[in-house]
Amino acid sequence: MTVDASSPCMAALDVAVRELQRARHPDGYWEGTLSSSALATATAVSAFSVAQVHARRAGSAADRAQSKALIENGTGWLVRRRNADGGWGDTVDSPSNIATTLLAVSALTLAGQKTEQRNALADARRWLAPFGEDRAAAVLAKYGEDRTFAVPILANAALAGLTPWSAIPALPYEMALLPHAVFRYLRMQVVSYALPALIALGLLAERRQPSKSVLRRGLRRLAERPALRRLRHLQPVGGGFLEAVPLTAFTAMSLASLYGTDQPVVRAGLDFLRRAVRADGSWPIDSNLSVWLTSSAVKALASAGRREAIGADTIAWLGRRQGRRRHPYTDARPGGWGWTHLPGGVPDTDDTAGATLVLSRCGEQAEARRGAAWLLNLQNADGGWPTFCRGWGRLPFDTSAPDLTAHALRALRAVERNGGGNFARDIARGLRYLERSQQEDGSWRPLWFGSCHAPDQVNRVLGAGFVLRALNELAVTGPMRDRATAYLLNVRNADGGWGGVRNAPSTMEETAVAVAALADADESAGDAARRGALYLAKGVQDGAWRRPAPIGLYFASLWYSEALYPLVWTVDALGMFCGLGTL
Repeated sequence: MTVDASSPCMAALDVAVRELQRARHPDGYWEGTLSSSALATATAVSAFSVAQVHARRAGSAADRAQSKALIENGTGWLVRRRNADGGWGDTVDSPSNIATTLLAVSALTLAGQKTEQRNALADARRWLAPFGEDRAAAVLAKYGEDRTFAVPILANAALAGLTPWSAIPALPYEMALLPHAVFRYLRMQVVSYALPALIALGLLAERRQPSKSVLRRGLRRLAERPALRRLRHLQPVGGGFLEAVPLTAFTAMSLASLYGTDQPVVRAGLDFLRRAVRADGSWPIDSNLSVWLTSSAVKALASAGRREAIGADTIAWLGRRQGRRRHPYTDARPGGWGWTHLPGGVPDTDDTAGATLVLSRCGEQAEARRGAAWLLNLQNADGGWPTFCRGWGRLPFDTSAPDLTAHALRALRAVERNGGGNFARDIARGLRYLERSQQEDGSWRPLWFGSCHAPDQVNRVLGAGFVLRALNELAVTGPMRDRATAYLLNVRNADGGWGGVRNAPSTMEETAVAVAALADADESAGDAARRGALYLAKGVQDGAWRRPAPIGLYFASLWYSEALYPLVWTVDALGMFCGLGTL
């Protein structure tokens, strides 16, 4: 739709575009700022505390002083940032949960017993009391058959003396020595991104609670050194597995307790954690989402009709991030993109789709065609797209997801329209998957985003918004699109905005995704899109975009907020509403 140049939406768009341009790194990309995480901070504190106990050599006085300062500053941040109920949530804006609270208690226990820590521990134990003494059962129940995160949490608690080793399920670390092609045929209890945890935690659990089978014990002893070599091969040059603080910390503390701090993986992991700490003593869950944010920012500026603001350096930067070799972590072929430009990033569907879409629309067809080929290689038999590996398993991130599929379809259509191939059959398969996965209320369940206000924590508004955006771009009409539109219209709030589900508090992020989808839907959605756009305009005026909401779901349902999400998505939505898009 066309909007008068003097409207509040146009004025807000101008302000938001300028802010987005100011947020750009001098090298042409957007880095953003992930929220500090109590969970990440707790795991890092535990890693340094365990490392101090198991150091084989005393090390320099400077090293000892630095580790002591990291532990003290991290525990101080945890004590200050606990919730009023005594527990911890993943972010400072998140409700308390058992996983983060148990990890924080483990960290404070391992770090020492100062007065402020004792007080925090007493409050936390009261929060944990309803779960009874068998906290391991509560953690395992939370994650179901997926042991990717449950076993590391319980192992951290066991290292702190809070959980018996007998309560921790074994992990078959010897499986990590098998070829990648075999994994899809196994019912693994960890997902594809978690091989470092499988190896490190598997080794630790076997040492503390050996298998009762003589044959299995012998097999695992034979597999120990090859598994450690495999783990070192998987570790990126920066030391951080996936650039993720929790995964790296779990791996480092497990191996430090077995082999000491001279072990190469431990040394590199602790060095990564030292570099990742923030000035206030906290750690984020990951280093940054630079590739994801850069492709998102370019799409937003395009929606806003500001193609001149998309610098050639930005497009060149994105092109250089494309994988040029088979990735050692997931065995992914060349042609994909990870979420960050740092060495721990791993190629995945969502980031490859975003970069492919942008580069195709900006005339970089060679890179875009390689990205499309990478996506086609990952399409599952059900027509949808998983995160990393086609057919790897049945756990989250290894099965098809609607938000990933919608993004992949947008990318394929962009490449197709620019003469990069004929993907009609592949797109049709993806659409059939979306049709089958649509919920009864017309929404979809996204993988990467959630809502803490929803009873099941599913962010149906973002799921519906992402898919409806793809259906609009692909000119899909019919019941699937109509039901998605109706869902978004039915769950909007009285203030004109949207939360993650019906009656959830409105946020800039969720409102922006809904407005961007409805702005290009049909005339019946016009009034809702207009009121949503005015909600966004008001948020720009009063600074609400500077208060990101914890809607992001990292690996293992770990919540985060990203400072640039409300700004990038608001530019995108207001541009779509004002009808300014040029790409």
